Amino acid sequence: MSPEEYLLPGGISINALPKISLHDHLDGGLRPGTIIELAEAIGFALPTTDESDLGQWFADQANSGSLVEYLKTFDITCAVMQTVEGLTRVAREFVEDLVADGVIYGEVRWAPEQHLTRGLTLDQTVEAVQAGIEAGIAAAAEAGHSIKIGQLITAMRHADRSLEIAELAVRHRTGGVVGFDIAGAELGFPAHNHRDAFDFLAKAFLPVTVHAGEADGLESIRGALFDGRALRLGHGVRIAEDIVVGRQDADDNTYVTLGPVAQWVRDREIALELSPSSNLQTGAIAAWGDDLLDHPFDLLYQLGFRVTVNTDNRLMSDTSLSKELALLSDAFGYDVDDLEVFQLNAAQATFLPLEEREELADAIVAGFEGV
Repeated sequence: MSPEEYLLPGGISINALPKISLHDHLDGGLRPGTIIELAEAIGFALPTTDESDLGQWFADQANSGSLVEYLKTFDITCAVMQTVEGLTRVAREFVEDLVADGVIYGEVRWAPEQHLTRGLTLDQTVEAVQAGIEAGIAAAAEAGHSIKIGQLITAMRHADRSLEIAELAVRHRTGGVVGFDIAGAELGFPAHNHRDAFDFLAKAFLPVTVHAGEADGLESIRGALFDGRALRLGHGVRIAEDIVVGRQDADDNTYVTLGPVAQWVRDREIALELSPSSNLQTGAIAAWGDDLLDHPFDLLYQLGFRVTVNTDNRLMSDTSLSKELALLSDAFGYDVDDLEVFQLNAAQATFLPLEEREELADAIVAGFEGV
């Protein structure tokens, strides 16, 4: 089935524009039909075996206003990703779906420690996912599409295996791994709990992104920057808590004051991996409102932060990168030039070597010039 097409005013297809995906969870991007087939093979009970109804169930469950409740949907997706066959198939289809959405480079993040219940080793899970990625890339090439994919190996912040997972990531850096991530329940599980892992990664020069500023605020972001040496912030939307917007005088002129954390993130061009639909679902923007118009995305963009647009979990949010860009365009009046800025921001923030980042930027520019 072809993905839904999203258009800018003037009829420009967002789907056809070259895009970069930085924050996209493997276990959050399964096709409902694949879940049903894999669950049947292992005897795992689902809420429904109707493909359409199952997709709607995930969207409804995820739309809770709580990150903790949102994360419970992953009990099902992870359950069907415990074998080589399951992991490889999900990874291959993941790449195929990115290609269909116009993505030319993607970083897929996932937590190997959550895929060991049927006897796989950590290394076997990484190899299985890489096999699926390579199969997806090869299928895309045969169809005339070019895409590159890198793995972000994720450790769960509520667990105590982060050093082991960091070592796993470094071990596979020549086999598809481009960086490391910490994810899971944020509040109450600070980055400094994983300082040994971050120290190891720093010594190995493996780039790090950290989920921060989603379910917790500025202290979590501070921890990601100080303890994690994060080059990107996973979501990071609550950096807006460190920004004061006020009225300066009787003429209603406004002023903006950045606190020290926001100033650092902006001035150092640390990318924000913003995921608009997900941020609404998990309550990450509750301090500002419950509508996309309330999202601080536009404030951060106008102030010069390196904002990027992401899906987070395409299944749970019933979304795609094209849809997220369309939603932002509708909410804030963005045009094709704005969308190009977001993609160039993402190109510069990838965990690729400089030369490859420049090649991505050139591809973005060429693709947008062609519309």
